[in-house]
Amino acid sequence: MELFKICMIGMGSIGARHLKNIVAVLKEQGKAYAIDVVRSGNGKELDGDVAEHVNQIFWSYDEVPDDYDVIFVTNPTHLHFETVQQFVKKTKHMFIEKPVFHTTEVLLDELRLKCGSVYYVACPLRYTDVIQYLKYQCNLKNAFSVRSICSSYLPEWRPGQDYRDSYSAHKDQGGGASIDLIHEWDYLCYLFGEPEQVFNLQGTISNLEIDSDDLSLYIAKYANMTVEVHLDYFGRKTIREIQIFTDEDTIVGDLTKSEIRYLKSGKIISFGEQRNDFQRKEISHFFDIIEGRSPNDNDILKAIRTLQVAKEGK
Repeated sequence: MELFKICMIGMGSIGARHLKNIVAVLKEQGKAYAIDVVRSGNGKELDGDVAEHVNQIFWSYDEVPDDYDVIFVTNPTHLHFETVQQFVKKTKHMFIEKPVFHTTEVLLDELRLKCGSVYYVACPLRYTDVIQYLKYQCNLKNAFSVRSICSSYLPEWRPGQDYRDSYSAHKDQGGGASIDLIHEWDYLCYLFGEPEQVFNLQGTISNLEIDSDDLSLYIAKYANMTVEVHLDYFGRKTIREIQIFTDEDTIVGDLTKSEIRYLKSGKIISFGEQRNDFQRKEISHFFDIIEGRSPNDNDILKAIRTLQVAKEGK
């Protein structure tokens, strides 16, 4: 039986979710696995449903073996570049949590990436039923204008953790609505390609006790349409949707409710998808990539281009 030797660097909420999905996907495929974890010593003790799948825990770089099939980089964003650079020689492939880095001012040659290896950057909203429907069932060339919004309340993101202690609250750790909520620009570029021009207004305007931007507004120009994007940390009722204006109807892709709504015709398509459904699809797709069944559709270079749009405009 084929055995995947895997290492997780960072074991916060997203790392724990990925680990459980890795186990589920590989079990479903009938593949054996051994999962190690690298920890900094600053996190809380692993929950039982995570710890039961962990083979070994390492507390220093020197202890970590150099024969992994995959390393998952799921630590805070501002540590990603250093982590990839440090651990790249210890693995064949890497899965890097989004955003890829906290800055676009990086020299990729310094990473010493291996030729023939896969370096994939997370983009889970692409795998939702809503975005897949828009991609393959709608004629997006008919769009005149698009609006995308992600509004939610940062203090409620991570139950049990003070939001002021999270990386999201701190600009120097890669926090801020502009790049923390890069999902929106990722799926927009996935659906429509990169914009020709982007204007961005961002800042900290609410009473949240953070030093990162809690609001980021964009207006983007494409050849035949415009896009507006609203990202915030302070919306008390979660809204996450894309509105597509065409000559025939206004199509709403509601990612929170997992449904498509046609506002003129009244047609509604409900998928009933939960968050972990598309997160698990992404893990399955990643293993398809490293086993040669699918191309790498979000490598580091592509992820940096999306980060440039989100962080710098054009």
